Amino acid sequence: MIQFAWPWAFILLPLPYLVYRLTAKVDQREDSALWVPSLTPFALAKTGQPAPAKQRWRLILAILCWLLLVIACARPQWLGQPVELPVSGRDLMLAVDLSASMQAQDFEINGDKVDRLTALKAVATTFIERRQGDRLGLILFGDKPYIQVPLTFDHITVIQLLDEAVIGLAGKQTAIGDAIGLAIKRLKKQPDNQKVLILLSDGANTAGTITPEKAAELAQQVGLKIYTIGIGADSMEVGSFIFKRTVNPSADLDETMLTYLAETTGGQYFRAHDSQEMTQIYHQLDSMEPVEKEKKIYRPISALYFWPLGAALILCGILLGSRIIRRRP
Repeated sequence: MIQFAWPWAFILLPLPYLVYRLTAKVDQREDSALWVPSLTPFALAKTGQPAPAKQRWRLILAILCWLLLVIACARPQWLGQPVELPVSGRDLMLAVDLSASMQAQDFEINGDKVDRLTALKAVATTFIERRQGDRLGLILFGDKPYIQVPLTFDHITVIQLLDEAVIGLAGKQTAIGDAIGLAIKRLKKQPDNQKVLILLSDGANTAGTITPEKAAELAQQVGLKIYTIGIGADSMEVGSFIFKRTVNPSADLDETMLTYLAETTGGQYFRAHDSQEMTQIYHQLDSMEPVEKEKKIYRPISALYFWPLGAALILCGILLGSRIIRRRP
């Protein structure tokens, strides 16, 4: 659909005729020295005298030229089809532990033993796909935290870079406090009710410069809500076929610290012993932090003024060219 940004420009359409009327009165006086050659076509049309063929097409070109210039001044625009824009309900950051302990194979997917990170990727991918309308970011941490994906509506990139994460990429230890500090830095300027951090870890804070307790206080001050998820089974069998023993692969999991982080910031601590529980946790997070349903509609606008302007310039060139040719001896 075509619309005009400045429709009032069309009041300029009769301007050449008005100028002609004013100058014609001056031309009627015998001593008048004023002659406006550019208005000659309009004068011929006004007198009703039969004009030569050349004068007629010059008049038509002059009228078309002025019409196109006025249309260009009115700024014609093409209004495109409505487009639904994503609206950020929340800025949600995922912080994923890549320490060496995440390679423990105490999870199962379709009956096959997998390590903790592989199980996390499978469940988190489905969660990310459901968060349409939220901006998501990804922090990977080990010895130090790193922003793998800044906040973005591009969920496909978040899923892809999470899938490419490998254990030990950020170091073998666990800097939980520093990971929270990095999330605070990225989210502190956002509204309080829209800042959420989901932190997934299978151990305790063993590295970094900020303690988890101090990080929790800072998060509370900026209104960052933290949901913590402790990953790992309580027991698993290790050893050969003959000599097996049962161990607790989550012995190093600091649930007290993870619970404190969540409660201090208004979030909640979850315990994921297996893939099924992790899936249920993400469903709970969906219900606790629902995706905003508000939508914004945008209609793209494309400027069209250069088309009538270009056509008017071409016609002006033709008129000037014909005048120069006519004046040659």
